[in-house]
Amino acid sequence: MYKIVKKEILSPVICLMEVEAPRVAHAAKPGQFLIVRACEEGERVPLTVCNFDREKGTVTIVTQIVGASSRRICSLNEGDCLVDVAGPLGQPSEFFGVPVEELKKQRYIFIAGGLGVAPVYPQAKYLHEAGACVDIIIGAKTAELLILEDKMRAVCDNLYICTDDGSKGEKGLVTAMLSKLIEGGKEYTQAVAIGPMIMMKFVAQTTAKYNLPLVVSLNTLMVDGTGMCGACRVTVGGQTKFACVDGPEFDAYQVDFEEAMRRQAMYKPQEIESDHKCKIGIERSNG
Repeated sequence: MYKIVKKEILSPVICLMEVEAPRVAHAAKPGQFLIVRACEEGERVPLTVCNFDREKGTVTIVTQIVGASSRRICSLNEGDCLVDVAGPLGQPSEFFGVPVEELKKQRYIFIAGGLGVAPVYPQAKYLHEAGACVDIIIGAKTAELLILEDKMRAVCDNLYICTDDGSKGEKGLVTAMLSKLIEGGKEYTQAVAIGPMIMMKFVAQTTAKYNLPLVVSLNTLMVDGTGMCGACRVTVGGQTKFACVDGPEFDAYQVDFEEAMRRQAMYKPQEIESDHKCKIGIERSNG
């Protein structure tokens, strides 16, 4: 059992949890993910590592309610326990292990959309502490859905915020902000985009115009997280890859985004039905 030592509501549908998991915290690296289960009969939910504290023996996860299993996780409170926190799984970010002197020469731009802010945080933190230049663009539909803004500001040189409705930062898409920065004289050696699949697709189209290398994370495709179910198969560079074991990060220009988006939508009807039943069950148990 893995005790929840801290819970913070970040938005109406997103919560942050700090969980006791000493072995996981000791081994975790930026870019990796965990498999979490709320209860014995619960589904295995892959969640990227938002943060880890080796001294305290804790890992931080951020969960957005999108279905029954994520709703059940978010219904837990401080003092409650998760049945499973397995990991770390997947490959760490490609910059992990690069000599610090090399990282100091790099200029990174991160583009984080929605919940993608959570996995961007440990990567930006690692690079910032290593001496690399780090800029971050955060995008959300509204100001209410922006998360971890203060934490992100502490691990970068410049933070840019975009909202679809203009309720905070600049009104518009993250791709427009990215173009504005580059055409305004900003120079970057590497871009990283993490967020909705459609966002990453259009970020790739934007960075291609500037010949800027781009890495994307396909963590939203994962189901089982061990390569056994095949749900996260994706074509990368003409070859079949598994987001969970070969990734979750890949060269964006090699990813077949159309295929990935089709695969992501396959189980949407079942997910909606299951979430409705879960919501009723939680309400009854709390009532």
